[in-house]
Amino acid sequence: MTYAGDVSPTEAHAAVASSQDAVLVDVRTRAEWSYVGIPLVDDQHQPVLIEWQRYPDGAINEHFVQDLRAAGVGEGTPLYFICRSGVRSIAAAEAATAAGLGPAYNVLEGFEGPHDAAGHRNVAGWKVAGLPWKQG
Repeated sequence: MTYAGDVSPTEAHAAVASSQDAVLVDVRTRAEWSYVGIPLVDDQHQPVLIEWQRYPDGAINEHFVQDLRAAGVGEGTPLYFICRSGVRSIAAAEAATAAGLGPAYNVLEGFEGPHDAAGHRNVAGWKVAGLPWKQG
């Protein structure tokens, strides 16, 4: 593993909520933030929103690490990366770690989790865990 590790959505929420320094970083696309929703922690911990891949072309954000630093993330800041299902967030955690940021964690299951048998994302993830979030 080339990052600090994997945590559940509940563990990520608790870690960020109980720390003055930890940051939840949502690496999904602007379209996902707008139409699906954004994870929340509390009034003191707003998520940082930085696309790992751009919409609609899917190109990797070549300025990802610079965008993290511009958002105020420094070395030693605990970072919790979340995406839709926990795949892009691994790549983001690896990139942050390679740049000397973190410790960087991947939020397992992501914001929406995997598909159920009917193709719906309602079996796991931040939303299904009953953690705070907002839409639009």
